[in-house]
Amino acid sequence: MTRIAIAGAAHPHVAYATTEVDERDDVQLVAVSDPDRTTAERWATPYEAKVFTDHRQLLDETQPDVVMVAGIYSDRGRVVVDALDAGAHVIADKPLCTTLEDLDAITAAVRRTGRHVTLLLEKRYYPVTLAALEIVRSGQLGTIHGVTSSGPHKLNRPTRPAWFFDRARYGGLLNDLSVHDLDAALLFTGLTGGTVSGSLAGNPAWPRYGAATLSGPGVLVTAGVDWLTPAGSPVHGDYRMKLVGTEGTAELLWARNRLKLTTTDLAPHDLPLPKGFRPAELPIQALAAGNEPDITTAQSLLATRLALLAQQSAESDGIPLPWATDDPNRP
Repeated sequence: MTRIAIAGAAHPHVAYATTEVDERDDVQLVAVSDPDRTTAERWATPYEAKVFTDHRQLLDETQPDVVMVAGIYSDRGRVVVDALDAGAHVIADKPLCTTLEDLDAITAAVRRTGRHVTLLLEKRYYPVTLAALEIVRSGQLGTIHGVTSSGPHKLNRPTRPAWFFDRARYGGLLNDLSVHDLDAALLFTGLTGGTVSGSLAGNPAWPRYGAATLSGPGVLVTAGVDWLTPAGSPVHGDYRMKLVGTEGTAELLWARNRLKLTTTDLAPHDLPLPKGFRPAELPIQALAAGNEPDITTAQSLLATRLALLAQQSAESDGIPLPWATDDPNRP
């Protein structure tokens, strides 16, 4: 039996973990911690799990196998390190942390403990993404030179807690929202180094529109993100991405569950889509079997670093910052 604990439950994505507890017979929720006891109790009570207000006490007393981290963004880095040092693997809602210093501490803890950290990048498991990855691997697009994406979101301001609008606790627009599309771009292009930059528009204290840009040998990636989807929209965000290759283009219309392919030989057409996976389904399945999840520690740390660097660049007049990974299988 794999024993899971939740350390920080401020974001409703904590349900990614509880859904797997509901779906699997070999997973048990043993404890929930949150500085707000009422929040912890709300998630713990249906599972008769122990309740804590201090994640360190939870780790000491319950010694879980896997810890789900979904607390206030600025608290997550310390919680991840503590969970790793307690011998647990970590699955985390994005963002993994809010500073490069926290990310360096997490990286050091991974190397020190040998535990896995998986960022729950759910776009990887959408049917559209899985189908697009097959197209890319088949070579139908040729060499991909361009990736453009749009990640709009509804702000739903009345439902957001005060900490969400505090830059120090939130961590910034690009760090929060661009990580999904930057990770997907690496997946589709195989890019392993180059420069990253960012830009922001709107209220300087809490910008609601921005873009992250990656450039590397033969590849340019632009990921636009915002909190400006109108309240009247039928979807939370009309997420989309376009892959531009030497032999064709693929348009990923995530919110519409469509993948449109156009090639040198084929007119635009929609492709059939496979079954997708729940955000934590494959990671918890892998950890329960004693394996590293398919979203590896190295990939999770790299996607986080790129988003943090894009945020840093945006807050430093858009100065491009270098990045590289010598081995995509290692942090």
